[in-house]
Amino acid sequence: MNGKPLVYFDNAASSQKPQRVIDAIVRYYSDYNSNVHRGVHTLSQEATDAYEEARAVIAGFIHAPDKACVIFTKGTTDSINTVAYSFGQLLQPGDEIWISAMEHHSNIVPWQMACERTGAVLRVIPMSESGELLTETLYAGLSAKTRLIAVNHVSNSLGTVNPVREIIAKAHALGIPVLLDGAQAVPHMRVDVEELDCDFYCFSGHKMYAPTGTGVLYGKRAWLEKLPPFQGGGDMIESVTFEKTTYNTIPFKFEAGTPNIEGMVAFTEAVRFMEEIGPETIAAREQQLLAYANRVLGEIPGIRFIGTAPGKTAVVSFLVEGAHPYDVGVILDKMGIAVRTGHHCTQPVMDFYGIPGTVRAAFAFYNTEAEIDRLAEGVKKAQRMLV
Repeated sequence: MNGKPLVYFDNAASSQKPQRVIDAIVRYYSDYNSNVHRGVHTLSQEATDAYEEARAVIAGFIHAPDKACVIFTKGTTDSINTVAYSFGQLLQPGDEIWISAMEHHSNIVPWQMACERTGAVLRVIPMSESGELLTETLYAGLSAKTRLIAVNHVSNSLGTVNPVREIIAKAHALGIPVLLDGAQAVPHMRVDVEELDCDFYCFSGHKMYAPTGTGVLYGKRAWLEKLPPFQGGGDMIESVTFEKTTYNTIPFKFEAGTPNIEGMVAFTEAVRFMEEIGPETIAAREQQLLAYANRVLGEIPGIRFIGTAPGKTAVVSFLVEGAHPYDVGVILDKMGIAVRTGHHCTQPVMDFYGIPGTVRAAFAFYNTEAEIDRLAEGVKKAQRMLV
């Protein structure tokens, strides 16, 4: 990259793909390209088998009790929007939806839109300077008006791992469902949706070595059967007349139209790739990288870390004193180092800290300490040029 060996630290935005995932896409188009669920011919049956195998594999990966509760989507944003639209049809004026101060825009805007449509009220769990949720505010605010809590499992801009088990337990004691944005959790730790007991869990394939345009909405069967569909069209119907349409069973009720077949087939290979390495092994390796990065970058004068919660995932967000994060990112790019700069789709987080954004280095297990050393050298060069 720019004449230098690439150092890729933009993993929170999207991971690189193993060859087996790329090969799976090529195999689909080369060997059994066809639409799913509709055809009796052999190609369609082969494509359907591969597509539904993906559902079973992904259900097993997150320990979903029923593969029919795994809905295929375009990604986390699509998954959250599906719930926000469908669940939103149950809301009444004065109902309350709780989110947190550290949410990605995709777990803020859909709920704002639902509240605007229905007259419901959006409430926010505050956070501390270290980037930890002040959950006492949530627990004190839960009431008969509370209809849903939607929080991220892990913050994309801070790396904070939120106390979601405690939140779910407190909510369920009052009969309140919980949605978790797991986009930054599933790639970096073992996630068991049955053990978590969440009502909805959303995540993306492209952050966990699968293609872009792939994602999952897991929901408890009772909720998925209760909620109306998000989109209408082919495959989500049981029967259609001009007078009335009856909907298909789950998961198909929420999967209108021709899906991203090759993407989900390749998702299968990404999950198998992670299982073969082991989510626990991935998590341990990334924690080693995080500790090393904190030490090496922390030795550089003028570095301010944003988000210092204990037990966080392998994300380092920081500022270089006297330099705009964008300018730092441009210099690092010239040195072959890919980081993310800006607000990371968490503008309320940046407003909380009173900053324009951060430089974010997000690690995957395939990164190395030597690459982190190059990042540190790049930061020092940026300081010499900008400060």
